[in-house]
Amino acid sequence: MSSDITYSDSGVDIDKAEEAVQRLIPHAQSTFRKEVLSEVGGFGSVVALPEGYKEPVLVSGNDGAGTKTVVAKNLGKYDTIGIDVVAMCVDDIVTSGAEPLFFLDQLTVGKVDPQIIEQLVIGFAKGCIDAGCALTGGEIAEHPDTMDEDDFDVAGFAVGVAERDDLPDKSSVVKGDVLIGLASPGLRCNGYSLARRVLMDGRPLDQPAWSGADVSLGEELLRPSVIYAPAVLSAFRQYEVHAAAHITGGGLAGNLKRVIGDQVDIGLDVQRWRRPKIFEQIAIEGPVSEVEMRNVFNLGIGMVLAVPSDQIDEIINLADTNGHEAWAIGQVTEGRGQVRWMDQ
Repeated sequence: MSSDITYSDSGVDIDKAEEAVQRLIPHAQSTFRKEVLSEVGGFGSVVALPEGYKEPVLVSGNDGAGTKTVVAKNLGKYDTIGIDVVAMCVDDIVTSGAEPLFFLDQLTVGKVDPQIIEQLVIGFAKGCIDAGCALTGGEIAEHPDTMDEDDFDVAGFAVGVAERDDLPDKSSVVKGDVLIGLASPGLRCNGYSLARRVLMDGRPLDQPAWSGADVSLGEELLRPSVIYAPAVLSAFRQYEVHAAAHITGGGLAGNLKRVIGDQVDIGLDVQRWRRPKIFEQIAIEGPVSEVEMRNVFNLGIGMVLAVPSDQIDEIINLADTNGHEAWAIGQVTEGRGQVRWMDQ
C-alpha cells in the first residue's frame, strides 16, 4: 500500500519557508519608520501617513532586477540584488516628488533555501535603509517544476507619499530649462540581456572586467544600483524642479520623452559627462553600435532633473552633498516633444 503524498514531496517545503521568514524578520524590522503600525508576517502591511502633508496622495511603483539575477546566481552572491530592486522602485516614484514610505518584496524560487532567502532580504533591507523607506513584508513563492531548484527571481513595489499640489506636470518643463544628470557608475538593472550576451559568453567572471580594471567582470556586472531618491526628494523640496526622469530601459532619450509635453524638445550633449568604462567595453566586445548603446543603456546617467537655468549650481552641489557626481547634460528648447542628440 502506497504512503500518502505530502506537499513537501511535491516540491514545496512549508517548514523551510517558515525558517526563512524567521530569519528575515530582524532585517525587515531594522528598516521600520515610526509610521509602521503592523508586524512582519501579517496578512497586510499597515502604515500611517507621515505628518505635515496638507493633501497627501499615494504614489506606487513596481519593478524587478531583470536578468541581473543570472549574474548573482553564477557568482553565488545574493546580498546586493535586493538593493537593485529597491532602487528601481523608489527611484521611479520619487520622480513624482514622492517620499518613499514602504516597500514589499516578491521572492520566487525553485526551492526555498533559508540562507539564500536571508541574503536576498539583507539586500532589500539595505536598499530600504538607503532610500529611507520601511521593508514591511513580502512574499516567498516556491515554484517547483516551473523553475530549477537554484533559480530565483526578485521583484517588489514601493509606496510613497507626495503633496498633491506639488506633483510635477509635463507642462512645467519649458524652453530654457537645463537638464542635470546624476551619475550612474554602472549598468544599474537595464540592458543585462545584451550585456550578458556580449560579456558572459564563455568568459570567466573572475577575470578583470577590462584590461587594467581593479574589479572582476562579475563584480562590475553585480555592482549595486545607486539609489537617488533622497537626493531627488531634497531637490524637489528645496528648489524648483520641473521634472525628473529615472533612466532605465530605453536609455536617456526613451525616458526623457516621458516627462515633456509636445511644446518642447530636449537636446542632449553626450560630451558633457563621463561615460563609465563598462559601456565602452560592451560596445567594443559586441561590437554594439553607438545608436544601440544609446537606445539600451543609461551610459552613465541614472537620473535627470529638469530645472531653471539659474539653479544649475545649486542642484549640482546638492547632488554632490548626497554623494552623486552631476553635470549639466542638456537643454530644453521649443519643439514637438522630441529628444535629440546634439552630435547627430
